[in-house]
This record gives sequence, structure tokens and C-alpha cells, in this order.
Amino acid sequence: MATTMSVSFGLVSVPVLVSPATEDHRVRLHEVHRADAGRIRHRRVCAVDGQEVAYQDVARGVELPDGTTAVLDDAALERLPLPTKHVIEVLGFVPADTVDPISYQRAYYARPAGAGAERPYEVLVAALARTNLVGIAKIAISSRERLAVLRPRYGVLTVQTVFWPDEIRDPGPAPTRPVTDREMELAEMLLPHLQGIDPAAVRDEYAEALDQLVAAVSEGRQLEAPAEPREPPEDLMAVLEASIREARREGRP
Repeated sequence: MATTMSVSFGLVSVPVLVSPATEDHRVRLHEVHRADAGRIRHRRVCAVDGQEVAYQDVARGVELPDGTTAVLDDAALERLPLPTKHVIEVLGFVPADTVDPISYQRAYYARPAGAGAERPYEVLVAALARTNLVGIAKIAISSRERLAVLRPRYGVLTVQTVFWPDEIRDPGPAPTRPVTDREMELAEMLLPHLQGIDPAAVRDEYAEALDQLVAAVSEGRQLEAPAEPREPPEDLMAVLEASIREARREGRP
């Protein structure tokens, strides 16, 4: 379902319809009773009176310092005094390669909402594509205000939420063992042979393996255990050289 918002940059405001750009195809595993395969149901039960609560009677609540709870229903949340509630507020523009990929979260498509929005929308998308800049914006979505990156994709404006800087964990110290010149030379020879992967051709092997497991369990069969992961090579140089030879035999450029 699309949400009507406006992209605001400078004095320009572009009405857009925002909708999810991705969908999840994961196989859903349900919680069941081991003894009879009955589905496990999680019920909403009030901690005060012990009664089950219908979904339409569920609201949001915030515990106050005195121990009481402020109840926030949908009507109250609609009055949230947040400027970005219906506006994607562009804070500025930066080179696309300055955004760390670890920051990216969920992507949305923003399309022009009405004929009057088409011209400024097209100008914004074209300008971003030509300058290789992305917009850094604030957006209120999924009950939270988030940072977002605006960038063009096949002529359509993509709004991708990103983590706040303080939400990204420090990776800790990097390995300090020095790399030899020969190891670097071999690695640089190998990497070009492994270029040209087509993401569209990559299969979801977990889903396929899960289908095989479900079939085996339903038929009373046992599947062979998967192969153990390979250990790190003791002789890195030999493995790099062998990888280069194998890539050449397979005809990779």
C-alpha cells in the first residue's frame, strides 16, 4: 500500500507515493507442538484482568516515571508533532560513494503523486543521476523517524532508510598480521578471474535445502549431513596459485 508524502529540498516540494521496493520470499517456519504438529497460538492477554484482547482494542503505551502508562491510540499518533511525518525532508546532497553500505536498511520507491508532480520529480531524478549525488533526508516511517538516502534507480526515485550513526557498532581492531608482496600479487591476479557474477542467476540454496528437508521428513527419509566447511588453508600461496589455475581452466577471463 502506497503512502502519500512530499520530498522537500530547498523551496521545492514534490508530492510522491511511497511503497516498499522489496518483498521477502523466505520460507515461513511456524511454531508447532512437537507431539501432534498443532500450531502454537500466541494470544494477547491483558496483564491487569487476564482477559484476551482483540486486535482492534490494542493501543500503544509509554510507561511514565511515576509508574503509570500513557496510552497512545491511532488518533493520538496521527497528531504527533513531527515535521517529517508526511514530508521527506532532504537535509543535503553528498557523493553516492560516501555513504557506507553497512548503513542501508529497507528500500522504498517514491513515484510522483499526480501530473503536477511529474516535472519536478523528473528533474530531481535526472539531476541526481547526472551528478552522482544522493540526498540525505529524514523520514518518519514504521513509527520511527529515520535517516534515509534518496537515489535514482532506473529512472525511479528510491528512498532507502539507513541506520543512525550511533546504531552502527564498532568492528573492533583489524587483524595486524602484514601481507607479503607475493600474497598480494597472487590475490590481485585471482580477483579479476572471479569478476562478472550475475546476481539474478544466484539461487537461494537455503530455501531449496529446506524444501528437500521438508520432503524427506514427510516421507520418513533421512538426509545426509552437509559437508563440513573448509578449514583456512595452511599454505595460502599454494591455494591462491591453484585457484588461479582452476579459473583459467574454466575459461574465465
